[in-house]
Amino acid sequence: MEQLRETYKNEVIPAMMKKFEYKSVMQVPKLDKIVINIGLGDTKDNPKALDNAINDLSLITGQKPVITKAKKSIAAFKLREGAKIGCKVTLRAGKMYDFAYKFFNAALPRVRDFRGVSSNSFDGRGNYSIGVKEQLIFPEIEYDKIDKIRGMDIIFVTTAKTDAEAKELLSLLGMPFKN
Repeated sequence: MEQLRETYKNEVIPAMMKKFEYKSVMQVPKLDKIVINIGLGDTKDNPKALDNAINDLSLITGQKPVITKAKKSIAAFKLREGAKIGCKVTLRAGKMYDFAYKFFNAALPRVRDFRGVSSNSFDGRGNYSIGVKEQLIFPEIEYDKIDKIRGMDIIFVTTAKTDAEAKELLSLLGMPFKN
């Protein structure tokens, strides 16, 4: 899985320096971290759902998730401050590149009717977010052992200043964008 890091060093840096005319290697944007978040709306009805989501996320990422709690109470959603509402994982360094390689080459091709990811999901500061409808696209998850199909948000945080730089970086790393 060291392959993506080698690709960055040997292919991405020279291509980005040529395209954007950087004067130093340190100006080339890089992948900073990947944040994977599962939000659960049914934790008060089904407290076991949080444990199952934590288990799924730790299988997918190889890292123990952090439980996220509600910051404030919202009566319309029957939500109290401090209630457990999801879990998240922040991947950096080696695990980040391993996850990105697995996501680009194993998980995304398993999505039904997949024709590439949208290039409209950049935030204006060089970060890209994508929503996944089901955790079954990851090879570690066994269909028989899940209790419920859950979606997740995956955010690729880069050091790029613009969306064009971030899109070029992610596409050189292997992100399959639509044309």
